[in-house]
Amino acid sequence: MSEPTRPVVPPLRPIPRFIFASRWLQLPLYAGLIVAQAVYVYKFLLELLHLVEAAFGSKTALEALVTSIGYKASVPITSLNETVIMLVVLALIDVVMISNLLIMVIVGGYETFVSRMDLEGHPDQPEWLSHVNASVLKVKLATAIIGISSIHLLKTFINADNYTDRVLIAQTGIHITFLLSAIAIAYTDKLMSGSAPQKH
Repeated sequence: MSEPTRPVVPPLRPIPRFIFASRWLQLPLYAGLIVAQAVYVYKFLLELLHLVEAAFGSKTALEALVTSIGYKASVPITSLNETVIMLVVLALIDVVMISNLLIMVIVGGYETFVSRMDLEGHPDQPEWLSHVNASVLKVKLATAIIGISSIHLLKTFINADNYTDRVLIAQTGIHITFLLSAIAIAYTDKLMSGSAPQKH
C-alpha cells in the first residue's frame, strides 16, 4: 500500500511568512533554559556529594550543607542529624521539581509555540506531550509551581525556629494564593474546553 500523500500547502505571502518565522526568536530562550537546567544538575550533584561526605564524617561537607540550607541551631552541629538530612533531601527534591518544571516549559513550549518535534511513536515521548496546548501547559505549570511551593513551605516549617511568625504567615499565604490561582486556571480551562464544542 502506498503511503497517504500530504495535502499541498500553498506558500505563504512574504509578510505572513516573516511574521510566522519570528517564532524562532524563542529558540535562544529555550536554549537558555537548558543551560539553567544544567546549572541545577550541577547544584544537585554538589549537594548530594556534600551529603554523602558528611555522612562519612566530613566536617567541611557538613558545614557546607548547613550553610546551604540556612539551618541554625542553638548548639553547634558536629554531626549529621535527622533534621539536616531532611532539609537537604527536601532541597534535592526541590531541585528535581524545578528541573521537571523546566522540562515542561522547554519541551511543551517549543512544541506549542515554535515547531513540532515529531515524537509520535517514539518510546520515550512524554504522555502529556501528546495532547499539550497552551491551556494544558498553563494548568500543568500551575500544578508544578504548587508542588515546588509545598516543598519550600515544608522546609520552612521544619526550620521554623529560624523564621519569624511574619515570614511563616507570608509563605503560607503565598502558597494558598498559588493553590487558588491553579484552581481558577483549571476551572477556566474546563469552562473554555466545555464551551468550545458548542460553537459552530
